Amino acid sequence: MAQYARTKGSIALITLTNPPVNALSSAVRKGITETVSRALNDTQVKAVVLCGENGQFCGGADIKEFAKPMSGPALVPMIHAIEAGEKPVVAAIEGIALGGGLELALGCHYRVAHAKARMGLPEVTLGLLPAAGGTQRLPRLTGIPTALELITTGRHITAQEALKLGIVDKVTDGNVVDAAMEMALSVIGRPLSPRRLSTLSTPPLANLDGVFEAAMAQVKRRSRGAMAPVACVKAVRAAAELPYSQGMKRELELMGTLMSSGQAKALQYCFFAQRAVGKWSLPNGAQWNNSRPRDIRTAGVIGLGTMGRGIVVSLVKAGISVVAVEMEEKQLDLGRKEVTGILERDAKRRGVTAPLHLISFALSLQSLRGVDLVIEAVFEDMELKKRVFADLSRVCNQNTMLCTNTSGLDVDQIASVTDRPPLVVGMHFFAPAHVMKLLEVVCGPRSSAEAVATAMSLGKRMGKVSVAVGNCPGFVGNRMLKSYMDESVFLLEEGASPEQVDQALEEFGFALGIFKVGDLSGLDVGWRVRKSSGLIGPDVNPTFPSRVRQGRRYCPLPDLLCEQGRWGQKTGRGWYLYDSAGGRVARPDPEIQRFLQDYRLRYGIPSRRISEQEVVERCVFALANEGFRVLEDGMAAGPEDIDMVYVFGYGWPRHRGGPMFHAAQVGLPRVLQRLEFYYRENPDIPHLQPSTLLRRLVGAGSPPIQQWKQYIRSTHSQL
Repeated sequence: MAQYARTKGSIALITLTNPPVNALSSAVRKGITETVSRALNDTQVKAVVLCGENGQFCGGADIKEFAKPMSGPALVPMIHAIEAGEKPVVAAIEGIALGGGLELALGCHYRVAHAKARMGLPEVTLGLLPAAGGTQRLPRLTGIPTALELITTGRHITAQEALKLGIVDKVTDGNVVDAAMEMALSVIGRPLSPRRLSTLSTPPLANLDGVFEAAMAQVKRRSRGAMAPVACVKAVRAAAELPYSQGMKRELELMGTLMSSGQAKALQYCFFAQRAVGKWSLPNGAQWNNSRPRDIRTAGVIGLGTMGRGIVVSLVKAGISVVAVEMEEKQLDLGRKEVTGILERDAKRRGVTAPLHLISFALSLQSLRGVDLVIEAVFEDMELKKRVFADLSRVCNQNTMLCTNTSGLDVDQIASVTDRPPLVVGMHFFAPAHVMKLLEVVCGPRSSAEAVATAMSLGKRMGKVSVAVGNCPGFVGNRMLKSYMDESVFLLEEGASPEQVDQALEEFGFALGIFKVGDLSGLDVGWRVRKSSGLIGPDVNPTFPSRVRQGRRYCPLPDLLCEQGRWGQKTGRGWYLYDSAGGRVARPDPEIQRFLQDYRLRYGIPSRRISEQEVVERCVFALANEGFRVLEDGMAAGPEDIDMVYVFGYGWPRHRGGPMFHAAQVGLPRVLQRLEFYYRENPDIPHLQPSTLLRRLVGAGSPPIQQWKQYIRSTHSQL
């Protein structure tokens, strides 16, 4: 699928035609191979221009072909043929040149880009490396440091940056094909040897060993166990130390290892799952993506705490006019200062003007009368939220959508005090809201398809990964998190230390262990939640608090810690010790060790050695087990939805796919067997009892994750 035309008498124009992004499918590679051969053998053709149709050069390999046997011409020989040809080939880059698309352009002798084009080698995000010569040609063109940064991060760059780095030869605001043809005519007859990147040496670099050692240390620290970034460094090193042909062999070897790895499968699963989570059905069969979302032009945000500020910034950056409301003037002024500062810093970084004209600040809900949608972000208290929504019903237009940012309260209860329950949905952002990509869109039992469609569409507009979830305590993410957190403190009771648990989880791939996360978030936050849920109250003995609450095992360690004023980083002491209040560097605290020893003695709990394997299995398998229950209860459309919640909202290591994918990859019989073992050892921990769905899947022979929905027997979906 490549069109051939001769233009301007002596130029062959080859156009890739595989919408939407002209991916390098088998048919496209065949088309390029045939048309390039035709151009090189046509005596009337003096130069070639390679472009893509519909304003896109090439989005790279067709990822859907990865799992299939190779067919059609291989990409590497095709690019070699272009580079080795005796006629100049100019790439006309418009839209995107990503992955194999950029590698194709690097095989051309010249590159012209439109000013709005983006380029990059993002294979590392799929658990792979650029294996069509990208790790060998790019270092020869840009130098080692630049190539290392671009290849190990997969970062996209603008046409202007590409020009500065020497990746493209010209940038134009006009018609890129015309500019490429003009360049092609101007270079006819010039020697091509200096333009063949494979024949060049990498630019000399002092202290080569030191550069690669530093790069390797950096990617290991940043990638937290991911294989692909490490392989990328090794491949680029081959470009620096070996002739091109040997470097290509090394690139191929490394790619072979990655291609068959579980990590590549996990990352490619994430790629497709991220695109699938926006498609789900309501119980009545209506699909949000078949319901026309409203066009939101103005929005209100109530509450300018940390969460509210981030929501305001996200809306403004999406081009939406925002009215931000606070009840107290001091908090309003602080919120205005913080929001303005975030937007100005972001604009300065991007070289644009901050869109401050889109925000107004007010002290009264009356200012929200004319907005299209309101997002409430006040304190997590049901009675307070009900008062706010009752007031909004009186103030706002009858068609205004009302959204709550609650992290786990009953959306239907909140909707019940309004005059418009079908127009009430949950929009659970994650802090900081202008940084974190996840948005849980909570479907109340009376939320309309139109309202949900609008929330999902608005999330996408704000750059979020929007996941539809059912209305239950904690929704999907926080509901599952409780099992994970409970297991972590039970492990402390039994003999582990906070740093031991955190180290095991960080080696698994989490950016931060659970106790460091607690210190960062503030331990008092969970303490307040436990109080409001009735787990802590006047009936609890303050000197010898019970280890059984609401009929199940309970660990009072976090409560006892908070009573000492150890609230985490904000107080300089939590599960770890910090240099001062607000400090960021966590150090083990001997006081915590004494605190845990005294606690075990007081309750007669024998301390035992706990392995890293037990830490990971009890925390991670408990998380997945609750995920199976979420699916049973109809609170998520499928395992992909749960996995994207955890990848984008809870720091789950992307190269492990998500808790449900990880369970499938470990093997469902193994997960079942380990949960049964831990439940026998701890019969007072109900969340270790294997879920019905897990048992059903194992009984069915552990079908692939894509088939799990067939085995879910929920009476009705909550979506």
